[in-house]
Amino acid sequence: MATVNIEDIANTLSNLPVLELAKLKTLLEEKWGVKAQAAMPQMAAAPQAGKAQEAQEESTEFQVTLEEAPADKKIGVIKVVREITGLGLKEAKDLVEAAPKVLKATAPKAEAEEIVKKIQAAGGKASSKGL
Repeated sequence: MATVNIEDIANTLSNLPVLELAKLKTLLEEKWGVKAQAAMPQMAAAPQAGKAQEAQEESTEFQVTLEEAPADKKIGVIKVVREITGLGLKEAKDLVEAAPKVLKATAPKAEAEEIVKKIQAAGGKASSKGL
């Protein structure tokens, strides 16, 4: 077996567009017979008072998801998605057509609200969820 340089693989993957990474994920899931899933963070047991205080704290990071883009508003939504993500035209079009899709994995509250407003102004539906 040839020697594999893990750092070269990591650099190659870091330079792939989002859509290519999604295709790679699907291909590996099929090849290995597994389903990729985000790991759940392990939480240490906290005192009851700590839990109540934690529940009152508001999220500072949000995930923004494009829910849908009506056919008659798709071009406007694609333009906004390109602006937000920096994707090329084809990648942005593919992302919009595959909605619901995550547009921004983490964003501050103000930025997440602004992104949702831009998508809604373009005629699409978007949501933000606290992390």
